[in-house]
Amino acid sequence: MQILNIHGVDDVRLDPARAAAPGPGDVVIKVKACGICGSDLTYIKHGGIHRAEGGVTPLGHEAAGEVMAVGDDVEGVAIGQRFVINPMRTPSLIGTGGPEGAFTEQLLVRAAKVGDSLLPIPDDLPFDVAALTEPLAVSLHGVNRAEAKAGEKVAVFGCGPIGLGMILWLIDRGVTDVVALDLADERLERALALGVSGVINPARDDVRARLLELHGPGRTLNRDAVGTDAYIDAAGAPNILGDVIAMGKMHARYVCTAAYSRPVELDLGRLLTSEMTITSAVGYPDEMPEVLAALPRLADKAATLISHRFALSDAIEALRVAATSRSAKVMIEMPDPVA
Repeated sequence: MQILNIHGVDDVRLDPARAAAPGPGDVVIKVKACGICGSDLTYIKHGGIHRAEGGVTPLGHEAAGEVMAVGDDVEGVAIGQRFVINPMRTPSLIGTGGPEGAFTEQLLVRAAKVGDSLLPIPDDLPFDVAALTEPLAVSLHGVNRAEAKAGEKVAVFGCGPIGLGMILWLIDRGVTDVVALDLADERLERALALGVSGVINPARDDVRARLLELHGPGRTLNRDAVGTDAYIDAAGAPNILGDVIAMGKMHARYVCTAAYSRPVELDLGRLLTSEMTITSAVGYPDEMPEVLAALPRLADKAATLISHRFALSDAIEALRVAATSRSAKVMIEMPDPVA
């Protein structure tokens, strides 16, 4: 067995791992698929999260698999059942600084509870698509925080896995006038395949002029504006909020889902005259069950978010690919060995 660990800044390794053994309230999941998250790449750059001196940070939290061992006190779980892990409901926040990470063959889920940390997977849903539940829940929470409704005009900044997931949910709820923005044409092509009405590459396009063309005009108290109703920031570029405030119409909405490492200046004078709502979205307080319920209906479309698949033995290469703009969701799979 192996497990993917961070040992230091830009130092990530596949280490030997012992077989997991459950305590009375725990289960062991045989991991079948686990996606690489942008936070995994950030943790590697920073040398881990909550990592003790000389210790490691195990990686991986977007996991799906089947039960292989059950503690005596666990209720409603049987060997062979298929589950998605909700890492935010696990005591150690799996893959986010605790002792467990899901890039391994056997994952210990402490204090396991069905409907909480363990969400049942429908029998006909492939494990790789089921493993998209966690990132798609992040995307859905961002869309929910934007209060996006059918008939509105929405701009999504950033077409990585989270931004693409937002586009999927927006279009699924009838928001057909969605514009995608990204610096990578490969990612804009993926957004077009999901059904956006237009794309913008800020490296060569005038964002305001193109949004005015695609979403029409709007007004604030004292100036012309762009007709976009909601802006969702899944990119994290420092100019985005300022640009949105400068072009946003009366009562436009901005939601930040990107992780910013530095403060951003605000033009409060312009903000005052538009009464724009600025908020944020983090994680998925309630969305994972809703996503998992919808995935059988959206499985084919969701599967297009997976751009690359790697075996666990090739995890280091998988991380390299995940850091490039040609990737969307990179999935690490642990199929059963061939006899």
